[in-house]
Amino acid sequence: MCAPFHFPLIQIALGALLAWPQQGLHIAFDPELFLALFIPPLLFADGWRIPKREFFALWRPILKLALGLVLVTVIGLGLLIHWLIPSMPPAVAFALAAVVSPTDAVAVSAITRNLGMPAKTMNVLEGESLLNDASGLVALKFAVAATMTGLFSWDDVGKEFLWMAFGGLGVGTALGWCFARGRDVVTRRVGDLAATQMVLMLVLLPFAAYLLGEYFGVSGILAAVAAGITTNFADLRRSEFVAERLQTEGTWAMVESAFNGAVFLLLGLQLPSIIGSTLADAGHGGWRLAGHVLVISVALLLVRWVWLTLVVRQSLRRVHAEGKMAEHPSALLTLATTVAGIRGAVTLAGALSVPLLLPNGSPFPGRDMLIFLATGTIICTLLIGSISLPLLLRRLPPAGEPPDLREERAARVVACRAAIDVLAGGEDKIAPDVHLAPGQFQEVAGRLAQDYRKRIDLLSDGTDAAVTPEAIADAPDAVRQRHLRYVMELELRLRCVRIERDALYRERQSHQINDASLRSIVAELDLSEISLSKRLLVARRAAGLSVPAVDGY
Repeated sequence: MCAPFHFPLIQIALGALLAWPQQGLHIAFDPELFLALFIPPLLFADGWRIPKREFFALWRPILKLALGLVLVTVIGLGLLIHWLIPSMPPAVAFALAAVVSPTDAVAVSAITRNLGMPAKTMNVLEGESLLNDASGLVALKFAVAATMTGLFSWDDVGKEFLWMAFGGLGVGTALGWCFARGRDVVTRRVGDLAATQMVLMLVLLPFAAYLLGEYFGVSGILAAVAAGITTNFADLRRSEFVAERLQTEGTWAMVESAFNGAVFLLLGLQLPSIIGSTLADAGHGGWRLAGHVLVISVALLLVRWVWLTLVVRQSLRRVHAEGKMAEHPSALLTLATTVAGIRGAVTLAGALSVPLLLPNGSPFPGRDMLIFLATGTIICTLLIGSISLPLLLRRLPPAGEPPDLREERAARVVACRAAIDVLAGGEDKIAPDVHLAPGQFQEVAGRLAQDYRKRIDLLSDGTDAAVTPEAIADAPDAVRQRHLRYVMELELRLRCVRIERDALYRERQSHQINDASLRSIVAELDLSEISLSKRLLVARRAAGLSVPAVDGY
């Protein structure tokens, strides 16, 4: 079975095989449409999923990597590329440098899974990837504009960058907030009946944020990122919408996978013609182009290592001294963080979004060379990372138990105690729909509390499917009481699952756990609630009781 980081190479090869013959598949390509179609959902998903607590705790090293390193890379690498390939105009060289500046934390996560990458270092890489995707693409936009117009001014660029950055963040935040408010109004009235419609609106939200940002002349890319972050914060107040949450997780997993795959497949479809025209324009063999790719890739990693060592390492030491980062920023960890600067889908999407033509109708200078070198850099950094990262991580000292696991364990204890406290409050506090003889509630509640104390599987009990409502109605009172107790037990279990989930959301809102831990535990509780709800419906029907309407599932 192929490792996840091999999939991009397979997808590129598949696209190339489809397009290589003269009779192969050829697609008319609109770079502007490509940018609007593929970039917003990918960046929105990054903003929606990134652990916010760690992002704000580690903001100094993240910003130094995502903004400072991008600026240094664009300027330094742009000058190197122009010196290396004199035929490439300076603005196009800077555009290529901007294209290869964003990193891909997803590829790093796939390579380092179960290899001991320190958790906080991975959080820094995720935060860097989120922001440098946006900063790199904004820098690309300026470089392309300079190529198209032939005009460039540092003062104008600085002012325009600030307007685009803060304007894009403002537009995305406002749109995300409006969506969250509108969703609350609808779903508070109809519940999970509108789950599918809300998920569809959420999928369309990044496109709306991007287009609205571009309409107002600000960064649509940053607008999509800000909308994702704002929506995630709003989701922390929506613990009870189980069906919507499950559908959202499944839908976004599919969207991310499909769009990432489509980017690499489309590159494969363009690759044969790009290679042919690049070799023809360059006037020399492929080995020299491969050498250019290697030089650019090594220069990228060298600039990254120098920046980490001289600028970022001090911030990491401060974070470590403050107790926000367990691992010490050693030279070996700095080297591992350097080779973790793998390029991926956003780099490729940026390269493919470069216009085909200048305003005067002539071809965009060096476009095919730019795409070829960007593609080679992705493959080269991917290979370097996949080979060297496992070797480096094995030499790091054992990190011990990850803090996230300790927090998750503590959060589970808090959730169980919240359920036990409610059970101890008696029948008046629970207010079940089924009322039994005195003492029987305490029997059922006591058994559930014991289950929580022992952490027994919530769904271990079963019911007799062969018993019909008519048989129960005609059965002796003791049998009927036993089945009614089972209905009450399922109701109490269902209430306790919801109480656990509410407690977990309170833990996240008070920053006791992070987003990843919350999603992991809540996913378990959501599945338990769905199963319990189904069993409760069957049990109520079997007991001859009324069956309430169930939303979403």
